[in-house]
Amino acid sequence: MRQRNLSLVLHAVAEHGPLSRAAVAARIGLTRAAVSTLVDELARAGLLVELGRSRAGTVGRPGSDLALSENGPAGIGAEIGVDRLAVCAVDLRGRVRVRAEEPAEHRSSATGPVLRGLARLCARVAADAEREGLRPAGVTVAVPGLVARDAATVVRAPNLGWQNLDLAAALAADLPLPVAVDNEANLGALAELWLGGHSPAPRDFVHVSAEIGIGAAVVVDGALLRGAHGFAGELGHVPVRPEGRPCVCGGRGCLEQYAGEEAVIRAAGIEQRGSAGAAVLRARAADGDRAVHRALRGAGAALGTALAGVVNLLDPETVVLGGALAGFAPWLLPAAERELRRRVADPSRASYGEIVVSGLGRDGPLLGAAHSVRQRVLDDPAGSAVTAAD
Repeated sequence: MRQRNLSLVLHAVAEHGPLSRAAVAARIGLTRAAVSTLVDELARAGLLVELGRSRAGTVGRPGSDLALSENGPAGIGAEIGVDRLAVCAVDLRGRVRVRAEEPAEHRSSATGPVLRGLARLCARVAADAEREGLRPAGVTVAVPGLVARDAATVVRAPNLGWQNLDLAAALAADLPLPVAVDNEANLGALAELWLGGHSPAPRDFVHVSAEIGIGAAVVVDGALLRGAHGFAGELGHVPVRPEGRPCVCGGRGCLEQYAGEEAVIRAAGIEQRGSAGAAVLRARAADGDRAVHRALRGAGAALGTALAGVVNLLDPETVVLGGALAGFAPWLLPAAERELRRRVADPSRASYGEIVVSGLGRDGPLLGAAHSVRQRVLDDPAGSAVTAAD
């Protein structure tokens, strides 16, 4: 009960603050005396601070407003991409305080060098965060692949060439922080839920994270739908042409082979690959290159075909397009929406299966990873208090 009440106080201040103790008590339904005791404990743990200014218009003696600490626990988010490593630190107020990124080619790379590079980048960001007065509370790593429910094991990451890797254990030797692992599309969806800025914020949506591969995550009533094994959302391996191109997953005609970033680059006749090819694709799309526009229309149609099945099955409020392909929305979405509208069960509903573009860009999974650590602190402040005392 104490842990729950500490969390209620923190969440109230996080979502509605700054707030006085009386306002917190009114919001969470506890007495002012009980809230004062909880606030004092959270302040001693470095999670809350008093701003020292009074609210106008209150009855009786004015009180100080409470806010989350700028110098308390920090969430470290990390991302292993096919073409980069990225790490950031966010404070309890949700602000990115430190960020680092390194370009790299990870396709079919040995795990050792990649994980050593990631541990080194995480250690650098954690050290910079500590110099700013923050206390790293843990690391969440986003990966482009299937992650088991243990939040540690990468079961299969086809575009990296990894299988059955206990990533959390592999990082433990070089990274003295608690480590969790999740699929990059899941973390992108959580970032959309927490930070997306949509008004009103959807509680039921499908988040499509499209880069070299294509992943998706399903959010139902504000929570991730993970599936029995944690593998829900593998949209990139839904076949859109059952006898089509072979895929790295072992299947044929998967969406990824027609709407993934690399597939679009190839269809547009661009010789460069990876980030260089993507840059050429963006430039030519903006210049009105017909071959690029044709490739993007084809990708959009394939995406709309796959999404129609998802929308018919799950009836989400909306579909959110994130990742690298979100930058191509002006040329991609008309074909996707047209194909989706043609195939959904009730095309007469104006908002049925609406596709919107994420404002978080490529950093959605990275931000989701960092904020997932922050959320754990808000949910379990007692554990953070112990860490602070140690």
